[in-house]
Amino acid sequence: MRRILAVDDDKDILDIIRYILEESGYEVSVLADGKDFFDRVEKFTPDLILLDIMLGSLDGRELCRKLKENSETRAIPVILVSASHNPGKLNQAGAPDDFIAKPFDIDDLLGSISRQLNAAA
Repeated sequence: MRRILAVDDDKDILDIIRYILEESGYEVSVLADGKDFFDRVEKFTPDLILLDIMLGSLDGRELCRKLKENSETRAIPVILVSASHNPGKLNQAGAPDDFIAKPFDIDDLLGSISRQLNAAA
C-alpha cells in the first residue's frame, strides 16, 4: 500500500484528504503543522507528500526545499497545495514536483498523486 503524508494547518482539509485517500486505497498520515515534519517523514517514510504552503509560522515551500536538498528524502514526490500562493517555478532546485490550488477537485488531486507516484516508481 502506498503511503501519503498530508500536511495542512486546516483540520477540516486534513479530514477530507484523509477520507479521499483512504477510500482510494492509500495509507495516510496527517500532520496539522510543520514543526514535526522531518521527524514524521523519517518515521512514516511516505511515498508522496501533500504539503500546504501556509503552515502557521512555517512556509511549506521552505520545508519542501529542505526535503529536496537532503539526499535521503529528495526522491519523495512533493505536491504543494495552496489557496493563495503560486509556488514559483517547478523546475528549479528544491521545487515541488507539482502544485494544486485550493479548493481542489478530487479527480485533479488523485490524478496528480497517481502521476507523481508512477513517475517516482
